[in-house]
Formats: sequence, C-alpha cells, structure tokens
Amino acid sequence: MLNQIVLMGRLTRDPELRRSATGTAICGFSIAVDRDYKADGGERQTDFIDIVTFKNTAEFVSKYFSKGRMAVVHGRLQIRDWQDKEGNRRRSAEVVAQSVYFGDSKRPDDGPDRFSGDPSAAPAYPGIPGYEAPAAYSPGDFSVTEEEDSELPF
Repeated sequence: MLNQIVLMGRLTRDPELRRSATGTAICGFSIAVDRDYKADGGERQTDFIDIVTFKNTAEFVSKYFSKGRMAVVHGRLQIRDWQDKEGNRRRSAEVVAQSVYFGDSKRPDDGPDRFSGDPSAAPAYPGIPGYEAPAAYSPGDFSVTEEEDSELPF
C-alpha cells in the first residue's frame, strides 16, 4: 500500500515543540493550502491542514519556521480516533511529516527570523526561467514507532 502526501502552504501559526515522556521531540503546526480551482464567487477555497513531525525534523521546524512562512511537507496521511472531554468519539486527519522544506526564500535584509512577505521573493516552479530550488533538510528516515504515535499531543 502507498500512503504519501506532498503539500505546500503557509504556516497558520508558530510551530509548537513538545517532548514525549521518552524525550522525543514532537512538533505540531498547521498550514493553509489553496485549492487549484476557484469557487463560483471567483475566490479560491483554502484548506487548513494539521501537521506533526518528530525528532530532528521537529527541532528543525520549530527553530527555522514561523507563522506566514511557506513550507513544503512530505509525509503520510494519518486518521486518528479519540475522545473529547464529554466522552464523544472524534476522528481527526493529520499529516505525519517525514521531511519539511522551505517553500520561500528570504531577502538578506529580512534577518534570520522574519518572513519577507514579498511574493516575488518566493521561488518559482521548476521549468520556469529563474527557478531557484528551496533549501532542503533531509535528516534521514524518521519513521514513527507505535509508542511515539500513541503519545501524540495533537
């Protein structure tokens, strides 16, 4: 079976870094992803997708990403069943990210921790003149164990 997902969107909030009981870094964040088509009113619809990542990738995201930054996320879709405070059964979909890449670039005068906000600073798509590949971070295989999966705080 194949379960892979690749998404590109802007962070809707700053990433939250937590630690599991065993000390494993866990980072949660959400991205806003525009749909490819416009609704009848002429505006694009947006989906808000929850992302969780572990270990070195979690620490990388919490250190270098912030609200408004463009991120490219590669991982797998996971559906989780849980109970709310009233005892009702709930179901959530989230992406467990294996790698997260920068989807935009910064201007030198923006400093290390600010998003430029300039759409022209974002990289173009491959095959278009002036394409600049985003910086990548590939810390290796970070598969999730059952123990870590059950400790997700999100």
